[in-house]
Amino acid sequence: MKLQSMLLVPALALAAAGSFAQGVDTGRKAFNECAACHATARGVNGVGPSLAGIVGSRAGEVEGFRFSGPMKRSGIVWTAETLDKYIADPQAVVPGTRMPYAGMQDADMRAALVKYLEALK
Repeated sequence: MKLQSMLLVPALALAAAGSFAQGVDTGRKAFNECAACHATARGVNGVGPSLAGIVGSRAGEVEGFRFSGPMKRSGIVWTAETLDKYIADPQAVVPGTRMPYAGMQDADMRAALVKYLEALK
């Protein structure tokens, strides 16, 4: 029984890693909807701010990008939960944001996109 437990833990860890990698790959594909305006390289802003290191940062604080007043005043810290809500409906989360995106309705795609964004450093 002890041997089975010792073998099960690494197997579960590998399965979780594979699942995470698959989610990141799917998220990279979902990011195609974002790529016209956002870059994933730190310090590279386009129409929208760079999304490198976005998870854990405060909304409206990417260096070198001019944010709307509502975004700067939102007080949002970008977590998996806040990103999911924002990606689903940006205008509902930050009324007056300049982001002209209607939102990603597919919850599974949003979850994969958030995993991808979490992987960006």
